[in-house]
Amino acid sequence: MFALVGFPLVFVAGVVSALVFREQIWKVFSSPERIQSAVDGWGSWAPLAFILIQVVQVIVFVIPGEIPQIAGGYLFGVVPGSFYSIVGILIGSSVNFLLARRLGVPFVRALFSERQLRSFEGIAHSARAQIAFFLLFVIPGIPKDILCYVAGLSPLRFGAFMLISTLGRMPGIVGSAAMGSAAASKEWALALILLAAASLLFVVGMVFRRKVHAFIERFALKSSPISPTERPEEPRSPGSAGEGGNADT
Repeated sequence: MFALVGFPLVFVAGVVSALVFREQIWKVFSSPERIQSAVDGWGSWAPLAFILIQVVQVIVFVIPGEIPQIAGGYLFGVVPGSFYSIVGILIGSSVNFLLARRLGVPFVRALFSERQLRSFEGIAHSARAQIAFFLLFVIPGIPKDILCYVAGLSPLRFGAFMLISTLGRMPGIVGSAAMGSAAASKEWALALILLAAASLLFVVGMVFRRKVHAFIERFALKSSPISPTERPEEPRSPGSAGEGGNADT
């Protein structure tokens, strides 16, 4: 009942907000310079403003995450920028995870196609789900937004999800922050090297995404009672009962 009532309210509120403020949202997220302009007006509260921007970027998952991550390094340097990005991304990811866990399958199916969800269902309920999720978060080109929601539907515990998603995303976050920091200090050679490396990894991840996904799925299902050729049963909402509840939340 909660899912049936809560889903329309949350979904409609998100869609309406995105439509009403779409121009303002795009203006902020369209470049590191505009993010800097939005953050500068907060003065000593600038780190908090940047964290909030990262939270919005994760929840409104159509916004590309690389731009705010680069902006973090540009504004604050590698270490502080990476830290603020991680905090914001963790908050946003936890919101997505808990929305899926509380509101269940109907909510997630309204956000993503059946094909997208089906490609992750076997992994999510496998015996090696934790390792598989970590690998998926590490590899460039894998849609991280859907992973947060699918993890919320899986038996994965909240604390384990937070640790896995943080460690998996950290190389990309630090690399983006280093790129932004190099640009801020006008170390153009380093910035271009980092940009070239990031672009190469992203392209490789996109080109081989299906093969990598298939490999991870085979690995995850190797010791699982679910056969790789067998579609899993409809995933239940872990918040309803059983070990996938909210013990860590």
